[in-house]
Amino acid sequence: MEIVKKKTNIKILKKVFVVIFGTILLTLSAKIKIPFYPVPMTMQTFVVLFMGLAFGWRIGLLTISLYLIEGIMGLPVFAGTPEKGIGFIYFTGPTMGYLIGFLTATFLAGYMNFQNNIFINFAKLTLCVSTIYIFGIIWLGILIGWDKPLLQLGVIPFLLAELFKILLLTFLANKIIKLKKII
Repeated sequence: MEIVKKKTNIKILKKVFVVIFGTILLTLSAKIKIPFYPVPMTMQTFVVLFMGLAFGWRIGLLTISLYLIEGIMGLPVFAGTPEKGIGFIYFTGPTMGYLIGFLTATFLAGYMNFQNNIFINFAKLTLCVSTIYIFGIIWLGILIGWDKPLLQLGVIPFLLAELFKILLLTFLANKIIKLKKII
């Protein structure tokens, strides 16, 4: 009985470590800006999808949730923090919809069954990342008004960078999924 208890404790500790490591990875991906056209690129959406693929939807959602809670509580984990503010005030700003979309993207990436077909994997990853932009545009419309050019402000500048990240994940997906067995 004690051996089973120790194995369970080790499994729980491993998952806690993975969740904390995931929030650190996501924070780093938000802070590092890569020169890209037309706007600088962060690797946040790459890491969000990576977590779903590598950790599965449960651990992925737990990781994203902890990340959001850290940011809402005032830790400077989001892109643009602390320069542009921190905490709940920053969270409810223009990026809130995108941050909420991280949850759906991670869930879908972890829930979907990825195969060896790169075209199908590309389509699935595109669907996953699209949810980030759908929630982002909805919140942006609520925040700044539906009469504004929301696609030009909140989607189009990021499309080229997203295409790059989705392509990268498409070719790495089958290798990343193997990480689930370790966890």
